[in-house]
Amino acid sequence: MSSDTHPGIQSQSLSPSQSPSSFSSQPQPQPAAGVSAGAGAERSFLFVLGSSRADGNTEILARAAAAQLPAGVRQEWVDLRELDLPDFQDGRHENGSWPVGEAERKLRELTLAATDVVLVTPLYWYTVSAQMKRYLDYWSGWARDRELGFQRQMAGRTLWGVTVMAEREESIADGLLITLNNSAGYLRMRFGGVLLGNGSRPGQVRDDERAAVRAKTFFAQEAPLAQYPGTGE
Repeated sequence: MSSDTHPGIQSQSLSPSQSPSSFSSQPQPQPAAGVSAGAGAERSFLFVLGSSRADGNTEILARAAAAQLPAGVRQEWVDLRELDLPDFQDGRHENGSWPVGEAERKLRELTLAATDVVLVTPLYWYTVSAQMKRYLDYWSGWARDRELGFQRQMAGRTLWGVTVMAEREESIADGLLITLNNSAGYLRMRFGGVLLGNGSRPGQVRDDERAAVRAKTFFAQEAPLAQYPGTGE
């Protein structure tokens, strides 16, 4: 980690064999077909961790999926717990401007630098965690900054989700799925879907064989443009 790296932010450019934590010690499969080695140098993944605890089940699942990315694909890992990010304040109807702190500035830069943004959040009350909701709230402020051009820059990029929940009925996560799809659709982003896992106790997701199989090819799938309700797009 370089001296100018902000706390809570990790930068990696790893081969599958170097990537941290997978579900097993078995040999890693070949790089995901949908993320070719040729395109690897052009893609950059930002993994935003939104759990209230370190090394939680959702992060374990996300790292298992990230391990399948080809060598050379840049990975940035941001743990929202470790960032001094205040609650977002909606200043649309107020005079003056909201001061941009160092944590917000760095998070905004990383978001805009990524071709693929992966929201890694456990399922809390049928949607994203409080930490992740705060991050998405900041998108609202960035989108209203005309000089920044946040909406224009995010259009065509890809949003992904990773979540682990205690319940085995996957439809319980539909609220989270809708939240992420509509967020992507509003910004005219692509949406790669949500990688689902099951687990409650620390590390329990490692027992979810179905999630382990999905993780191996999750980032290989095509990510269509997200459909925003009522637009027919």
